[in-house]
Amino acid sequence: MPEIWQMTATRLAADVREKRLSAVQVTQAHLDRLASVNPAINAVVQEFPEEALEAARQVDATIARGEDPGPLCGVPITIKVNVDQKGHATTNGLRLQEGLIADDDSPVVSNIRKAGGVILGRTNTPSFSLRWFTRNDLHGQTLNPRNRDITPGGSSGGAAAAVAAGFCAIGHGTDIAGSIRYPAYACGLHGLRPTPGRIPAFNSSAPDRFIGAQLMAVSGPIARSIADLEIAFTAMTASDPRDPWYVPATLSMADFPKRAALTLEPDGMEVTDDVRAALLEGADRMRIAGWSVEEVTCPPMRRAAEINACLWMAETQFGAGEMVAREGEADSQFVFARMSEFVGEVGFRSLMEALQERVGILRQWELFLRDFPVVLCPSSGELPFDQQLDVSSEAAFARVYEAQLIQRAVPAIGVPALSVATGEANGRPVGVQLIGPRYREDILLAAGRDIEAAGLPPQVADPSWI
Repeated sequence: MPEIWQMTATRLAADVREKRLSAVQVTQAHLDRLASVNPAINAVVQEFPEEALEAARQVDATIARGEDPGPLCGVPITIKVNVDQKGHATTNGLRLQEGLIADDDSPVVSNIRKAGGVILGRTNTPSFSLRWFTRNDLHGQTLNPRNRDITPGGSSGGAAAAVAAGFCAIGHGTDIAGSIRYPAYACGLHGLRPTPGRIPAFNSSAPDRFIGAQLMAVSGPIARSIADLEIAFTAMTASDPRDPWYVPATLSMADFPKRAALTLEPDGMEVTDDVRAALLEGADRMRIAGWSVEEVTCPPMRRAAEINACLWMAETQFGAGEMVAREGEADSQFVFARMSEFVGEVGFRSLMEALQERVGILRQWELFLRDFPVVLCPSSGELPFDQQLDVSSEAAFARVYEAQLIQRAVPAIGVPALSVATGEANGRPVGVQLIGPRYREDILLAAGRDIEAAGLPPQVADPSWI
């Protein structure tokens, strides 16, 4: 019999709904686990146990009235510190925003509450949510509970570490260049980046973002099972009039051919032998489940990644660059300088040309995904990186940046993607990435279930150094 904090969200919701467990029991078990292990990994940086227990009591009261609290019935969840949660600071890992207290919930937080989720705490992110590593001068560094010497990923590294360590069953993350998918990969979990517009977004604590983030930034779930991703995704997608980009698309659409494209080295990116082996194993698992998997060349990734960087840096250079200087955090200053060097000054002409060229790349992908509803490709060119590798030297940053080609490209393409854990290699988590057509998260989840079913599902990690 597993401990409560080892159970999946799907099982917890069913047990609470059927009164085999109370939401208060579930919440207290996860709070106890948090208190025991979080000091060793620093994943949750804002805690409010009484608020969480009160939310759990409300779930139990709803059930006692004979009503259904929703798909996340009593499931413990964490929220990343870069989205608004009423009464708490939206720090985004910045000392400059330590006192930025939200007056209202963001839509994704509202949707989680409405679905019966119980928010246990808020999770760490690098300053400005800028890196694939999680450290800042305000909250400190987050360690990976599976291996303290490797990154937990970023920018949703706190969310992934919290799920991997059993503090919550589902972690909320955000993704503009891999910040859901890479932490899931690094912590041996599954992570879903939805289609832009699927999950409503809005932070009343800050001005609206510029066009790059409006087109590419999304929220999504990180979890230890594909079924858990599905119920979290269902809950998060409820409509909210505060987001004019929201698209009320149905969650499950027409049948699809079980046909996948395997792309081992998109646009010539280098992959290690361990990453290649994971991809070939993933393809075999899909074939066992009845998929036709063909090794083919996919449409452009490298130019899409360059457009992502152009749109992202246009926003940063327009306003956030001054904040980077004022925050004075060495890591983000180093990364911002390297990104600026790679991208160059983004002027009006280069921005307009990037937006124009983006449409043509989207068109190529739209046509390709009609023939291959799933693309099986690397999450990263390497196994999870050593802690702080990106800021150790200019050459190391370039290495990390290149290995993250797919993480950077997908947001510019505007399609959903799923990171699926497949096991370990040389003591580090490994997995694969699936890409699918716009608004067809159902296809990715179906393929993810088939890959998951042929292996061992991710388990809660006990940090060995405690």
